[in-house]
Amino acid sequence: MNPDTPLQLLGGLTAREFLRDYWQKKPLLVRQAFSDFESPIDPDELAGLALEEEVESRLVLEHGERPWELRRGPFAEDAFADLPERDWTLLVQAVDQFVPEVAELLENFRFLPSWRIDDVMISYAAPGGSVGPHFDNYDVFLLQGHGKRNWKIGQMCDSDSALLDHADLRILADFEQREEWVLEPGDMLYLPPRLAHYGIAENACLTYSVGFRAPSAAEVLTHFTDFLSQFLPDEERYSDADAQPVSDPHQIQHDALDRLKALLAEHMGDERLLLTWFGQFMTEPRYPEQVAGEALSEDDLRQGLEQGALLIRNPSARLAWSEMEDNLVLFASGQSRLLSGHLRDLLKLICAADALHSDNLAPWSEDEEAMLLICQLVKQGSLGFADE
Repeated sequence: MNPDTPLQLLGGLTAREFLRDYWQKKPLLVRQAFSDFESPIDPDELAGLALEEEVESRLVLEHGERPWELRRGPFAEDAFADLPERDWTLLVQAVDQFVPEVAELLENFRFLPSWRIDDVMISYAAPGGSVGPHFDNYDVFLLQGHGKRNWKIGQMCDSDSALLDHADLRILADFEQREEWVLEPGDMLYLPPRLAHYGIAENACLTYSVGFRAPSAAEVLTHFTDFLSQFLPDEERYSDADAQPVSDPHQIQHDALDRLKALLAEHMGDERLLLTWFGQFMTEPRYPEQVAGEALSEDDLRQGLEQGALLIRNPSARLAWSEMEDNLVLFASGQSRLLSGHLRDLLKLICAADALHSDNLAPWSEDEEAMLLICQLVKQGSLGFADE
């Protein structure tokens, strides 16, 4: 994708202009980002997903037993029959992993790294339905799929922003409205992290939320140090060779901190380990249990491809690749594999292609490392054979 090509999705801005002027800075309203948009899923189908055990779903009612009530799925078939006519919202996570037509919408956002995209959440709201004024710690694109929703935009927030006393919902106690828009089907609103927003359905409506992965500093430090500790021997410890006599044995001298910082820097600065951890962390699937493979030999793989079989990415899998010195590394659903540099085009194909088959795999059909990699991805579950 040319970063200097104007995009309808961004209201005529180029990807470069959007990233420079709006991304993580200020909101952008785009009328008819998707012209004549028709939702690939209707409210009944969304409600059907919310009945499934493997699907994450929630109901938020504004006038339930408490001012705000949260109910978690999966729901029974009669759960929606007892709902009032207005003031409730059904939210279903990761619909892109269960409905291919929803996943196709993400192709429009390829000017951003695919490993940063989290999922497509879809909400259905009855008239007046809302989840209250709140803020997210990540970027989000809000695409109106059906009906009309009023969006009020407020102040920038942080961890000190006052919240209502609620065990399950993070609703702002104070909302300072700055702007207001009504979105119709095909309209889209981009919001940067920490910007307060308050959506209220003017009539029955569907809203698509494209959210992004943004690990907190606490997550990065916790997960990376846990990962790093696997590679450190027990004898690697704080040491103070050539220490000088102390005047006060109870005082921690600053030279001790210098030694400690040097110990941390030696290991925290290992770029190979940092890249390996980061790639694995950012490709961890939201639902790991959905990434299950099958036994497969290289001979079976070759035979299947020769007979016209198609390999497709598991909808729950996440793939990315990077360079590591003279080699390449493929990250697949939380795992990594170090590979030879000559497989660069194959890694690009695996990450981007709709399907792998004998034609596009022909350049690597006699490459043992390439065939072994594909075989491993099938065994892991990131790739699988398309149904007949």
